[in-house]
Amino acid sequence: MVHEDVQVTEQELIQFCRSQIASFKCPIAIVFTNLPKTSTDKVQKYLLRNQEWAGHERKISGA
Repeated sequence: MVHEDVQVTEQELIQFCRSQIASFKCPIAIVFTNLPKTSTDKVQKYLLRNQEWAGHERKISGA
């Protein structure tokens, strides 16, 4: 988690990941956004899943 007063770019985060973990595990893109949360401050994962799979025929990828 990044503190509010700290500025960090997508490329800086990707470079940090590359220095810490295997290259095949590193992200190729990072999106900065606010996460939808419940009243108890838990992330509403079902909303994120629906957003990711919007416009797809199936909610699974692969063969």
